[in-house]
Amino acid sequence: GTSMTSLVHAHSFATGLAPARCARVATRASSTPPPEADRPRATRRAVFRAAFAATLSSLLVPQARALDAEAGALTFASLTTPGAGPSRVIADLASSITPGAEVYFGNGCFWGRQHEFVQTERLVLGRTDDEVSSVVGYAGGVRTPQSGKEEGKVCYYYGAPGTVYERLGHGEVVRTVLSDKSPERAASDLSAFAKTYFANFKKVVGFGMQRLDPQDSGAGYRNMIGLPGGINSPFMAIIAEENTNQMKLKQGAGNAANEKPKEDDVFNAVWIYDTDKLPFHAAEMYHQFHDGLGYKFPEEYTVELKKNAMRRGLVVNTGCPEMRETRFAEFESI
Repeated sequence: GTSMTSLVHAHSFATGLAPARCARVATRASSTPPPEADRPRATRRAVFRAAFAATLSSLLVPQARALDAEAGALTFASLTTPGAGPSRVIADLASSITPGAEVYFGNGCFWGRQHEFVQTERLVLGRTDDEVSSVVGYAGGVRTPQSGKEEGKVCYYYGAPGTVYERLGHGEVVRTVLSDKSPERAASDLSAFAKTYFANFKKVVGFGMQRLDPQDSGAGYRNMIGLPGGINSPFMAIIAEENTNQMKLKQGAGNAANEKPKEDDVFNAVWIYDTDKLPFHAAEMYHQFHDGLGYKFPEEYTVELKKNAMRRGLVVNTGCPEMRETRFAEFESI
């Protein structure tokens, strides 16, 4: 049958990703780099790591063995019966899965990833535009209570210092919702989303699996999956089944605010979080249904689908500062 790559990743693979951080604060589709003052500050270490990762991804042949699984890392073999296909796993787990659950996935810049999850909803799951549920935001941080007008806010880099997502321990993610029709449908949905997620990595010799945009460096772009119940969730068997890359699936506890990340951006591993303990925080309207990093999506996605999501209340004002792009007034009036 048609591969997931051909269905939902045409933009990513055909156009390629520009060597620039998703964190750039720029108006959509602008061909002029933003002023230096508008860019988030990066340490020398972060710049070096980004350059090193980008060099590896461009020079090394993507036909490599994955690293040996370290102690405590979950793999397909540890969670499923050898030879059991996705349909068998779904059937076995359906009775223990809660329909309508929210899950999130993170691996690099969330702009392009949202489009791929939306296309999975449309083309694979057969959802209408009124049923699309994928939105971008932040997760994975153990937040400390805030006081005053900033209380509860999680914002992009142009927010107040105490609200910036990466400082609060969060990373960029796409949240989506599983079907509420039946446990079987919910399990099938998760299988499709997991396929899309794991297709967004490539092998790097001697290191294992790396995401497709290594120039976005740091814990704010780390690989993560959020499930109800975390690594002990019945959903984990489906995640492991679709982990054809044999990446390490590691139990995560989240990163604390304003501390050196304990769960960083690493090769060949995905942090697994409990959504009940580390919930999703929606990103600003500006970031929702955005163009990709270095490539544009059709306006039916960046404008019309975004308007639809706002009318339905899927995309809302978070109270964080918004970038006023060229057409932002159209969205403010909704």
